[in-house]
Amino acid sequence: MSFFLGDLYALLTAFCWSSAVILFDFSSRSFSSLQISLIKNLIGVIGFIITVFLLKVSIFEYSSNEILILILSGLLGVAIGDLLFLKSLSIVGSGISAIIATIYAPSIFFFAFILFGEVITIKVIIGGILISIAIFVGTFENSRILKRKLLLQAIIYGILSQILTAVSVLMVRPIMENNSVVSIALIRFGTGLIATILYLLISRGMFFLKKTFRDGLINPYIILGSIFGTYLSVIFWLLGFKYTLASRAAVYNELSTIIIIIMASLFLNESMTGRKWFAVLVAFLGALIVGLN
Repeated sequence: MSFFLGDLYALLTAFCWSSAVILFDFSSRSFSSLQISLIKNLIGVIGFIITVFLLKVSIFEYSSNEILILILSGLLGVAIGDLLFLKSLSIVGSGISAIIATIYAPSIFFFAFILFGEVITIKVIIGGILISIAIFVGTFENSRILKRKLLLQAIIYGILSQILTAVSVLMVRPIMENNSVVSIALIRFGTGLIATILYLLISRGMFFLKKTFRDGLINPYIILGSIFGTYLSVIFWLLGFKYTLASRAAVYNELSTIIIIIMASLFLNESMTGRKWFAVLVAFLGALIVGLN
């Protein structure tokens, strides 16, 4: 039963994250990537704290080594990884960002091999090649709109974001086996929130920090995006990795690519060219091949 629940959680992750990406795309027109990252982490942490108290979840059952791993995971995946994703999103928009994000699945398998010794098969290699082709095909048409240097920057940011996300979740996978995913999420995003606050204080000052809180906490796009993207999708995401195979969770998560592309055309008026649809299908095929490994 838990195996099928894991599949369901991974699917719910895709739907929640897709909705959040569209909402964050709207938000990026008024707020910088750092500001969005700060507000989404704050709202997520508040949600995790409320859930911990309501469910009476203990957050004091971790060893010192596990705490260090969770903090490092928060720094890599939340403080740095999410920021890079939002920066890439602000440059290329939801549609292209979704195609770049398909590098996530092969990243999971590569680092699963590095961290846990899982074998990299020919299917993983083929899937990775297809996804790389999709990224090139899907982003090439934007080279006429964006400066090539700016487009390349967005692609690098997006790929690094997915790699850091993959590493950060695999780091805590052994810890998830015997602990609540809510407390794990609280520590990870609490770390990301503190790191972002400190960076903004040092680089931009207290006035900018207060203004970000004041403006961000009344912006409906950031609030809803944070609820879907930082609170709900993170819980479902961790539960998916806890209760099903990494390959299945990763490929179900990749469904968000298709959903984001469709939502971007519906709500953001992003054009759906034949080239972009081809890239989506190739990317999804690559993720599927990896997931069926």
